[in-house]
Amino acid sequence: MALPNSQSKVCFFFQGVKISLAKRTQLKKYIQSIFKREGKELMSINYIFCTDKALLEINRQFLTHDFYTDIITFGLSEKGTPIQSEIYISVDRVKDNARQLGVSFKSELHRVIFHGVLHLCGYKDKSRRDLEKMRGKEEFYLKKYGL
Repeated sequence: MALPNSQSKVCFFFQGVKISLAKRTQLKKYIQSIFKREGKELMSINYIFCTDKALLEINRQFLTHDFYTDIITFGLSEKGTPIQSEIYISVDRVKDNARQLGVSFKSELHRVIFHGVLHLCGYKDKSRRDLEKMRGKEEFYLKKYGL
């Protein structure tokens, strides 16, 4: 089922957090272009920006992990069908990571946004080798986006 032209395939939601996410239309188009470049078809993706507390609860409830994380990506589509997903991002964690890494919040937020896309495109980050490949792709897409 195709979405009407007026409805974006990429949506942003804010749950208990306020952040500035500039040039949203441009960012949505760029996210869609990553899927195309990676040879994947996108149906829809919802980004939900939330607090550490909210994401910790999701991590506990759905993944039985009891620790903070910056992102959780849920692929909702069947294998071989266009990608549908919800991606939860902890703004608190992104801010903390940006401080620890010595990068801007904007840059780290976009890295995490693209990280979720890359997971949906099949990239992994559990082994050192996979993580290096993931980081390389993140850097590639950050630079291409102008960050």
